[in-house]
Amino acid sequence: MYITHIASYIPATVVGNEHFSQLNGLSDEWILSRTGIRERRKASPTENTNTLALSALALGLEGLPFPASEIDLIVGGTYTPYDTIHTLAHAAQNYLKISDIPVVSISTACSSFLNVMEVVQGYFAMNKATKALVLVSDHNTAYSDERDTIGGHLWGDAATAVFVTKERLKDTDWEVLDIITAGAGTVGKAVDGVFLRPNTEGFKMNAGKDVFLNACQYMAKVTTDILKKNGYTIEQLAYFAPHQANWRITKNVAENLGLPEEKALSNIQYLGNTGCAGCSVALWENKHRFKPNDLVAVTVFGGGYSYGSMLLKC
Repeated sequence: MYITHIASYIPATVVGNEHFSQLNGLSDEWILSRTGIRERRKASPTENTNTLALSALALGLEGLPFPASEIDLIVGGTYTPYDTIHTLAHAAQNYLKISDIPVVSISTACSSFLNVMEVVQGYFAMNKATKALVLVSDHNTAYSDERDTIGGHLWGDAATAVFVTKERLKDTDWEVLDIITAGAGTVGKAVDGVFLRPNTEGFKMNAGKDVFLNACQYMAKVTTDILKKNGYTIEQLAYFAPHQANWRITKNVAENLGLPEEKALSNIQYLGNTGCAGCSVALWENKHRFKPNDLVAVTVFGGGYSYGSMLLKC
């Protein structure tokens, strides 16, 4: 299958580290040294997970290489839903006015983008769809507590619309060579290392060190695995687009893989942790850099310790 078009929406409001210095005493230097974040984007009071996704969709419809009416599958991913019944995928269907097609939303924490792509892969394999709209959107700031000195300063908001086709439509389409996903929910502190329990404790990261160590381990391993499975080496990888959780994690994984830092795509410095949208935003931001036949590995790790990698050929 192929990614034929991609667009992201980034909210306008910028929240710098000085906000948290004033709020809870965390200095710019402290936040920067531990996360790499200087600023993040925050949705406006009139925006939510669904509207973020629809804004990305509206941008994506510009330049779409086929009529939107031909979309025959919509799959959404988020762990910060605005509505758990009328999901972001249903909102997109209503926006597009396309009836009688499969509409699915799933959540595997920050790994949701790859699992959403895998769902599309399955529908294509079963000949149940040929042109899919993928939406990933997280409204982290709606759930996070900015006063939380452990994780309140991490989060940003963003959304991406990805248009995926079973067959190649144009020479510049990105081929999805392979997707590997899995869960490591039985290791470490996967159960409560990071969680979002809206009715009780809210958004918490109680075991940052355990999350960090397992993210570094599994992201390096699954990237190596997908390259080896498809007959490629690390040296042949043009770019690495990891989940945008922490610049220290990105650096650590790149070092473990033997990749120079310039091959690691990163936006956490100015967007914060935008959840399952982060690595797709990085693809959108850097699409102009990709050359024909470039290999790009998109690798994720999420709360609950889900993880995975997708290998693209540009």
